[in-house]
Amino acid sequence: MKKKNLELSSPLSQLTPTQVVKELDKYIIGQHEAKRAVAIALRNRWRRLQVPEGMREDIMPNNIILIGPTGVGKTEIARRLAKLAGAPFIKVEASKFTEVGYVGRDVESMVRDLTEFAVVMVRSERTAQVEAKAKERAEEKILDIVIPPVKHSVSSSSETAGSDAELNEKTRERFREKIKNGELDSREIEIDQTTENLPAMQIMGPINLEEMGINIQEMLGGMIPKKNKRRKVPISEAKKILTQEEAQKLIDQESVVREAIHKVENSGIVFIDEIDKIAGTRGGQQGGPDVSREGVQRDLLPIVEGSNVTTKYGTVKTDHILFIASGAFHVSKPSDLIPELQGRFPIRVELKSLNEDDFIKILTLPQNALLKQYIELLKSEKVEISFDEKAITIIAKIAAQVNEEIENIGARRLHTILTSLLDDILFQAPDELKELSITITEQLVEEKLSSIVKNRDLSRYIL
Repeated sequence: MKKKNLELSSPLSQLTPTQVVKELDKYIIGQHEAKRAVAIALRNRWRRLQVPEGMREDIMPNNIILIGPTGVGKTEIARRLAKLAGAPFIKVEASKFTEVGYVGRDVESMVRDLTEFAVVMVRSERTAQVEAKAKERAEEKILDIVIPPVKHSVSSSSETAGSDAELNEKTRERFREKIKNGELDSREIEIDQTTENLPAMQIMGPINLEEMGINIQEMLGGMIPKKNKRRKVPISEAKKILTQEEAQKLIDQESVVREAIHKVENSGIVFIDEIDKIAGTRGGQQGGPDVSREGVQRDLLPIVEGSNVTTKYGTVKTDHILFIASGAFHVSKPSDLIPELQGRFPIRVELKSLNEDDFIKILTLPQNALLKQYIELLKSEKVEISFDEKAITIIAKIAAQVNEEIENIGARRLHTILTSLLDDILFQAPDELKELSITITEQLVEEKLSSIVKNRDLSRYIL
């Protein structure tokens, strides 16, 4: 019953598919089909938790392959989705993995990394919950150092002891307020900080023990006693150090791990980028790197199908982790993946290439729009810049033209175009810039960027 309450209080229960798409629209332009597919997949995670327990285990996630050129929003869709869900999320690149027996990372490491991320995520959530109490305890410790409590000696009379204790308590109360208000932040005090007295170790050899879920330092931690290091620090820094230590004491680490594993198993999202790089060309030449590629696919299959992976926090089941794969598939096709792996990614969505109109929207509409980013960056130098509508249209037109003629890198082209356009302003601010209010006009854009479009050889260097 307790577990069900935890699941129902999840952010997933608040997000319907239409709401997910609306939230994604704030950051990503277009790609409505891809947004619909991930929104349904996300909602299905919550729906599965509401069905009777006997059937719950049989409902498998519908993994997705996003197909489209670079820079159209594949990674951003997955990253924003995980933020919305408050779910453990990790992005991995398929080309970094190698078949078991080759030198490199094995595919199980993605589950270990996801679990590590989930533990850090849950621990930070729990730390935020106990922060007020930990801060209070830390302030009390600092107070004990600044104004130690009165110690009664056997020889002192009860009257003297009583008046001393009363006076001490009044002084402590006064200093407690000063510590809380930050009036004594610059004053230095000596504190004992706990440090791990463990030697640095590196295991040489083909097997990475950390990858196997074996943490040698944790095994030795119980044998080697912890050491207190005495440090002289300002009270402002002592507050942070002691608050952190007290928070760790207030958190039940075992329940953190239990909740993290529960989150990974039921709401974890793994984004596998560049999956097209491990797809061999069917009927083509077999041998060389293709053997390793197909080996990676075979190793990936049990993880996506559902298996138990050993991590240093315990065994993690991958049956209900959502896998979103993506690739440009310029050379290969999704059908070049081994049939078993294709079957584990039943939903395929093709993302469209971005055109001039999309670029205009990307520059202006999202909450983190590129033009807004540059405006805020220069505002830090007391420089106000603004962009004419015609200037924005020309920037979008040039980006689309260069993408078409040289190499289509999608919205990433806008970064390089804007950097070239604002190069002088970014370099001269704040020392040499005479005007602190600048309007980027159509003429300025054409003057700065016309040579790039005209000279095809020069535009090749704009990566």
